[in-house]
Amino acid sequence: MRNLNVPMYDPEMVRPMREELTRLGFEELRTPQEVDGVLASERGPTLVVVNSVCGCAARNARPAAALAIQHPRRPARLVTVFAGQDADATARARGYFTGYAPSSPQIALFKDGQLVFMLERRNIEGRNARDIAADLTRAFERYC
Repeated sequence: MRNLNVPMYDPEMVRPMREELTRLGFEELRTPQEVDGVLASERGPTLVVVNSVCGCAARNARPAAALAIQHPRRPARLVTVFAGQDADATARARGYFTGYAPSSPQIALFKDGQLVFMLERRNIEGRNARDIAADLTRAFERYC
């Protein structure tokens, strides 16, 4: 059995993938305590991106998130966890995704502490970033 505290991927290899979101203002949540500190208490609209090394995260999810947060109505809080790197934090975040199986990537929107919108890998893979961003901005217009 794999130790969840040991990253699956070389941290230096993953750094540019992390920075793609943190440069945009996403806050990394690297521990379960950091995840709880946001998702258990934040009442304002919060976007959570489950980042990963997979191709659809690079080609679809991260670019879609970057496009979507340019919208005038957007979540006040932007956070991210990294699957395969910060496994405990990712597992804790997924614990808040009630009714959804774990997937990477995954993009969730919370409002008033409740999950109100979800994009799973099946909604991301094979679609272009602009279409995914359009789904996100529609959710922002409704919930932000």
